[in-house]
Amino acid sequence: MYDAATFEPAIAGCEFVFLVAAPMMHDIPAGRSKDATEGIVGAMRTILQQCERSKTVRRVIHTGSVVAAAPLKEDGQGFKRFVDESCWTPLNLSYGYASNEVLDAYVSSKTLSEKELLSYNDSPGKAFEVVTLLCGLVGGDTLLPDVPGSIRSVVSPLTGDETWHGGFKFMQALLGAVPLVHVDDVCEAHAFCMERPAPVAGRFLCAAGYPNMRDIVDHYCRKHPELKLRIKERGSESPACH
Repeated sequence: MYDAATFEPAIAGCEFVFLVAAPMMHDIPAGRSKDATEGIVGAMRTILQQCERSKTVRRVIHTGSVVAAAPLKEDGQGFKRFVDESCWTPLNLSYGYASNEVLDAYVSSKTLSEKELLSYNDSPGKAFEVVTLLCGLVGGDTLLPDVPGSIRSVVSPLTGDETWHGGFKFMQALLGAVPLVHVDDVCEAHAFCMERPAPVAGRFLCAAGYPNMRDIVDHYCRKHPELKLRIKERGSESPACH
């Protein structure tokens, strides 16, 4: 990601380019960029240029995150009445007690890199279109040898892992809910964006539901009473946005 110039051979000759999610926590190569946000935004700019030079790319499909579409009011005083693709996360606000440097940087990089990508759709004489899928917290099966961070967050009330439960609290504070989506639906959404012949440029929310922390904890209690809850915190009373 921080050496985007090396992607050009892979892009050459392609009709569709998928920019899939990078790990939330990763090392930034020394001297590459000031911070993750600067490096990622620069990489997006480089990749768009490579796609133009290819003369074959028709569509760029980006795996985004719902953290870039928080329905927070610009003054930070609560949430808007709804969440949709018009919502952009205000980057000048504090996101509550669950916020920290890593999570704030993640929100910033996801938001600004998506804006950089989507700006291409307004370019005169554009050669292709850009689609961004704003995925919720991803659950479901995995082929990875380790449990992904998103699943660790989903099951944190059962495991008692305070670190990953902090991700739950952060999403609740940022979004007023914890949007969830199954990995199979994420894959189908990407395939749909590739296969659709009609124009599909723009951003699309990709979440099966917007439960809050209380809903999720209550679900575990109701559906799986045999499992012991290690963290019973139900979060704030912020209403879920739909």
